[in-house]
Amino acid sequence: MTTTLPTETTDTRSAWGAVMSMALCVAVLIASEFMPVSLLTPIAGELGVSEGQAGQMISISGLFAVITSLTIAGLTRGIDRKQVQSGFAVLLIVSTLIVAFAPSYPVLMIGRGLLGIAIGGFWSMSTAIVMRLLPTDQVPQGLAALNAGNAIAATISAPLGAWLGDIIGWRGAFALIVPVAVLALVWQRIHMPPLPPRGIRRANPLGLLLRRQVALGMAAIFLMFMGQFALFTYLRPYLEGVVGFSVPMLSIGFLALGLAGLVGTWTISRLLRTRLYSILITIPAVMAVLAILMIALPELPVGAGVLIVLWGFFATAAPVGWGTWLARTLGPDAEAGGGLQVATIQLAIMGGAAIGGLIFDALDWQVTFGLAAVLLGGSSLCALIALVHQRSQS
Repeated sequence: MTTTLPTETTDTRSAWGAVMSMALCVAVLIASEFMPVSLLTPIAGELGVSEGQAGQMISISGLFAVITSLTIAGLTRGIDRKQVQSGFAVLLIVSTLIVAFAPSYPVLMIGRGLLGIAIGGFWSMSTAIVMRLLPTDQVPQGLAALNAGNAIAATISAPLGAWLGDIIGWRGAFALIVPVAVLALVWQRIHMPPLPPRGIRRANPLGLLLRRQVALGMAAIFLMFMGQFALFTYLRPYLEGVVGFSVPMLSIGFLALGLAGLVGTWTISRLLRTRLYSILITIPAVMAVLAILMIALPELPVGAGVLIVLWGFFATAAPVGWGTWLARTLGPDAEAGGGLQVATIQLAIMGGAAIGGLIFDALDWQVTFGLAAVLLGGSSLCALIALVHQRSQS
């Protein structure tokens, strides 16, 4: 049963301006979080660490995002949500500047930790804020707009990072994120109305796991994102060292992956109204097959190019499906549920990047990609069990 909550403003145009400012902030957050994927090799080379260690840039931001997403609702229960979101945008700017000018690996990791706080806090409240800004019938479009920001960032961050890293270095690539983040902050300050805190039904998001449907969904989310980032984090070393991509080919490949993600997000969002669980089951299953094909067909540039395009189509669209699932399943508990979902996703990203990196260094890329396939298959199975449970409760 879905509970309808009143919106904060009757000015739909202003509300959509606020939502689009959030979408831009999401794009910058995602670009900042995952740009190291396309810059892993030069970062590792300059700072004197292995590629596996450089990959921990993603896992450390995931760790702090987990902690923040589980605690932020209670810590900020008396603060206007507009001010809280603006604070996270400022923290994003500061963290990116630290990374761009980091003189050493430890300082770099401090910057990435601050980024994790911004990611965890911003994402955990985003669904609940959209539900407050927009009329109920427009909430799915609002969530799709946020995920479009995610897809756009996935489109431009990796190819742009690879290209800029080759021209102005990886530090310059990160520095160019700052003015876009400032624009997102100013836009948000202009368009977002005051959002006084409402009574938080659950200060502890973990309590939601007592619901079987929520537990199954979170298990599927965890396995999905852990499998995705066990592979995706180390895509550049695979394409560069195994397949033989040059830097221009890497830029083109990542751009194609991102464009496919945009197409996938648009296509799959149109199907969610009637085929939500079918999509949640199918996406990780297809990605598991793609991971297996990457192992089976090494050193084939054309084949690898096709596989990463398909990977982008399905992987980028996954958050759209799970965001819709969250809104439908949790309703008034969306803020606590958003924190739990973000914690689950970031813990999975952290685990996938960390474990994948250790295996990548100690064993080989084939084992890392094989682990990704197993995890993705498990996600599909959990989503299937969630569907069966839902039908049994109907």
